[in-house]
Amino acid sequence: MVLVVRNDLKMGKGKIAAQCGHAAVGAYESGVRNTPAAIRKWQNGGQAKIALKVETEEAMMEIYRTAKANKLNCCLIRDAGRTQIEPNTKTVLAVGPAPNVAVDSVTGHLKLL
Repeated sequence: MVLVVRNDLKMGKGKIAAQCGHAAVGAYESGVRNTPAAIRKWQNGGQAKIALKVETEEAMMEIYRTAKANKLNCCLIRDAGRTQIEPNTKTVLAVGPAPNVAVDSVTGHLKLL
């Protein structure tokens, strides 16, 4: 699973951690319903999660569109707006769990957070 974090929002470390947690749980729940075989493989393989960054909302949305077009499990998080971020701001995109090759084809160009 890859967690794509919007770096342009300048979220605090705790906020990033919370948003990544929401994305990981959301992707897991979606995967249980839609891609159970990929979830089992991910669970048995150590449940890897890698945080990467993008600099704009548009860059994140392009990854989201490409992942969806490739039928990859995704979870896009929109913040509730109670603390640092405006309501409905897209903060983190989880891609996967899915085979590494499939996830890397969409996110392999990104840098580590």
